[in-house]
Amino acid sequence: MTGTDDGTKDGPRGPARASGPRVPAPWVRTRLRAAPAAALALALLVALTAALAAAFPRAVDRYEDAGLRRTLDDASPRRTTVQFFAPRPDAELSLGDGENALREAALRKGYDAVLAAVDKPLVADRAQSSYGVRTSDPTDASDSFLARPSGLPPRVALVAQNALGAHSRPASGRLPRATDPVTATTSEVEAAVTTETARTLHIKVGSVVHVPGLERAPLAVRITGIVAPREPDGAYWMSTPLIRQPSLIQLPSDGGTYWIGALLLAPDAGPVLLGTPGKPERYWQVAPDTSGPTAHDMSGLASAVAALESGPGLARIRERVDPLTDATTDLDEVLSSFTELRSGIAPLVAVAAFGAGTVAAVVVLMASGLAAERRRGELALLRARGGSLPGVLGRLLAETAVVAVPAGALGLGTALLAVPHARLSSAVAAALAVTVLACVALPVRAAFAHRAVRVHGGREDIASVRPSRRRTVAELTVLVLATAAVAALRRGGADADSSGGSGDQLVALAPVLVGVIAALVLVRLYPFPLRRLAGPAGRLRGVVAPLSLARAGRTSASTALPLLALLTALTTAAFGGSVLAGVHTARDHAALLATGADARIEAAHALPTALPGRIRGTRGVREAVPVSVAYRAQARRGSGTAGETAALVGVEPGPYGQLSRELGLGGFPARTLRAAGPGGGSNNSSNNNGSGSGSGRTVVPAIASPALADRFGTAPFSVQLEDDSKVTVRITAVRDVTPAVTDLDFLLVDREALTRRAARPTALLLTGGHLDGAALRRAAGDGVDVRLRAEVRTAYVHSPLQSGAERIYTAAVAAGAGYAVLALLLALVRAAPERSALLARLRTMGLTRAQGRRLLVLESLPQALLAAVGGALTGWAAIRLLAPGLDLTAIAVAGRPAPGGTARLRTDALSLLVPSLAVLVVATGVALAQAWWTGRRGSVRELRAGDGR
Repeated sequence: MTGTDDGTKDGPRGPARASGPRVPAPWVRTRLRAAPAAALALALLVALTAALAAAFPRAVDRYEDAGLRRTLDDASPRRTTVQFFAPRPDAELSLGDGENALREAALRKGYDAVLAAVDKPLVADRAQSSYGVRTSDPTDASDSFLARPSGLPPRVALVAQNALGAHSRPASGRLPRATDPVTATTSEVEAAVTTETARTLHIKVGSVVHVPGLERAPLAVRITGIVAPREPDGAYWMSTPLIRQPSLIQLPSDGGTYWIGALLLAPDAGPVLLGTPGKPERYWQVAPDTSGPTAHDMSGLASAVAALESGPGLARIRERVDPLTDATTDLDEVLSSFTELRSGIAPLVAVAAFGAGTVAAVVVLMASGLAAERRRGELALLRARGGSLPGVLGRLLAETAVVAVPAGALGLGTALLAVPHARLSSAVAAALAVTVLACVALPVRAAFAHRAVRVHGGREDIASVRPSRRRTVAELTVLVLATAAVAALRRGGADADSSGGSGDQLVALAPVLVGVIAALVLVRLYPFPLRRLAGPAGRLRGVVAPLSLARAGRTSASTALPLLALLTALTTAAFGGSVLAGVHTARDHAALLATGADARIEAAHALPTALPGRIRGTRGVREAVPVSVAYRAQARRGSGTAGETAALVGVEPGPYGQLSRELGLGGFPARTLRAAGPGGGSNNSSNNNGSGSGSGRTVVPAIASPALADRFGTAPFSVQLEDDSKVTVRITAVRDVTPAVTDLDFLLVDREALTRRAARPTALLLTGGHLDGAALRRAAGDGVDVRLRAEVRTAYVHSPLQSGAERIYTAAVAAGAGYAVLALLLALVRAAPERSALLARLRTMGLTRAQGRRLLVLESLPQALLAAVGGALTGWAAIRLLAPGLDLTAIAVAGRPAPGGTARLRTDALSLLVPSLAVLVVATGVALAQAWWTGRRGSVRELRAGDGR
């Protein structure tokens, strides 16, 4: 052996190296190069989860903001505008000072003071806000050319409002002017009217309207122009609708009618109102900017409105404008309606969010567990060779953070681009939470696994590992939390606590906690049936069945996480699917009750005789059932008793009874309404003479609503119709609902028992598929109301809060299902190396490929079957437990008038069975794919010496 003087071996000399200590390769770079696929998979998982987590609160903000804007836009400007008004100036002021207080300059000063008192987040829309002076008590205008529908003179209000020219365009003539200073004694002023006022009151350019004077001659108002509003639906015109269009008033005493209109004076002509008896008042109208407020500003908006109505804002206005200034608005009620709707929808969305978030968190933990299991030998060796636990954990944290932090930032950026125009803070917090969880999951898992130095660990399958006391205490704690959440939800409902506090979050977590309890219980009970089945299976021919049961019974003890993910996802999917199905069912039922059939054609008078034939010939109509409805019939027992208002419905017993049965709305056999013999026949000659004065002596069978049945019983009683005809009925059956009427007490009788006039149909109930609303309306003609069930149902989805919540709910359930499939795949991937090695060894012993496939399928089937059955049962139990406390009415009909009462959560069979069957299909498919892939690779590679499996 030859060598150099320093004892090194001879060999080929390479390039000279620099002297000094060798610098080791950085740990993080080395680890990332050693396992690039694992790092890439972790980055994709973190980026996807962070993007979904960050997008969720922004999507909620988007649809809530859209819902708030829709609520404000749907409310009339008269309700949303904050109106301030002050009476005429103090009588102690001189006439000149009083006149100056009504001029535009003084009103403008007060307007600036009002705007200064508006606190954010409430922002005034200066383009639509207005101010001026008007007569609060319109006065008679006796000019003969003005319209008089019943001979009564019209009444006019004088209004001097700012910026008339900016908000209108002249249709004819010109805008009014106040060239000379206008005073209370001015004899004539100029004015303009809108096109609708001019058309209705018969006013033309050049007309002179005379208004009574106060201790002076009548004021002459010369019309110099007719103007058309530029934005007729804007707050400038609609805060006080009278200035845009006149209103027809009916006197309650004699039924006489008269018009009330407005004459628009020049903005500086306000002082002339002091010379009229119309009680002039100054006003300032603040229209809110509906494009600015957001849903998370609701508390501030409510406070700002309250401050203007009766708080510090109004006090400042009174101090700077007039001590007698008062305010009125319905904006607080509009905001309250939105808050009520949101508080009814938010808890349901929170349930889906917590469910999907739990499944995603479990999947991230499973990914870290897979990495810890893959590197178990490496970390154990580091600890055995002197590596400190903090040092090892620090290296793991660093290498995970290098991957997770950029991935989390990428996910956050993707969410910000995908869902713009929403709050940033909540999205950043959600993405940060995902990133932190991904960073610390692996170090924490390694800390528990390697806190003690050991080279060889014991068995860790569920057959040998026994639950510790800490685990028992933790499971009992979760059980207590789940019980408390379910009890709170059943007692107070999901929207009982609208403050969004910890109690509200606990209630939203209730379905998740139910799934957690089920997972913990099933993990504990899982080995026992397998052990019981192992004995009988061992007596079967072949080795596949007993070997698969033995393998399934000795699976890893860490099966709790995948089972928790699957059960939580299945529970959330069943719960969410049942919620969505319940919402759709509630809308369908409400629309059905509102129309009584697939479509309804109704008029306040009798329908034309030829109309049923025309309607039956319309495309899509299968049947048209005529009914006559008298909504104000009076039912009474005896002539001296008070009448009970009810809807008397005359029907054809056969077709109407069949329609009721098909729709599930109080069906009955036709014989129920047909007479059974003499004295009870429906052939009432006195009622069929068409005179409308039938005696009603023949007793007619009737079907009644429960309230009428309770009051009148089965004894005969008289019913007087709107045409003064009478019919005597006896209640023979009771039904809760009927297609012809909704939310009214009703009596159903055979139409043959009514007078010819009363029996004429007033409504048609249509059935059929794909009804054409336009064609039905053309066939029905004018003066007839046509309502389609599909159109009524669509009207219930009015607020973006509803549609947005449904989309978010569907996306959350879909995301939870996707993460559940990923959890199942991770669980199978974790056991894949061991299964591949086992399959290779068994093949060397003569196991065929078909037997290998059956072995892998049967080994994975018990866990998948456990998750599927457990998930279905847990979802069913969660729905049954939580349904009494959940009200779906808010998300179903959004507070719109809808019959049918409260919409409750009910179990949906498809939502329970489809996700569970999907779990079985995925588990079986993955097992078959693994068997096929292992067969392609061969057995030599799986049986290499020194393999760590």
